Amino acid sequence: MTYYIAKTVSGDFDAVVARVIDALKAESFGVLTDIDVAATLKKKIDVDFRPYRILGACNPKMAHKALIAEDKIGVMLPCNVIVQQTDKGVEVAAVDPVASMQAVENPGLAGIAGPVKEALTRVVEGL
Repeated sequence: MTYYIAKTVSGDFDAVVARVIDALKAESFGVLTDIDVAATLKKKIDVDFRPYRILGACNPKMAHKALIAEDKIGVMLPCNVIVQQTDKGVEVAAVDPVASMQAVENPGLAGIAGPVKEALTRVVEGL
């Protein structure tokens, strides 16, 4: 089982990031964090790196259900979505919550992770 859902699209990097954020909003996710990895690496260790962003996406209703089912699940939240420039275009990849939740021995999370995976799949595949 892979741990992510991915698709490569064409277009300007920043425009793809904006499309991803809009697609997440359409699926009731907010972006809680937006890490510009290239800028951070340049600032911290003076290394040039390709455009690479990590978006921390959260669907509040689903997060609440997960936190009720498993109080420590916050260590796995929010759902990360990356956008990175590659030789083939701009790749968008989202965490597969079903795969990541398998590490937690709580069967109640399966019914939560499945719909989150479906939503994130719609985001990625719809680009």
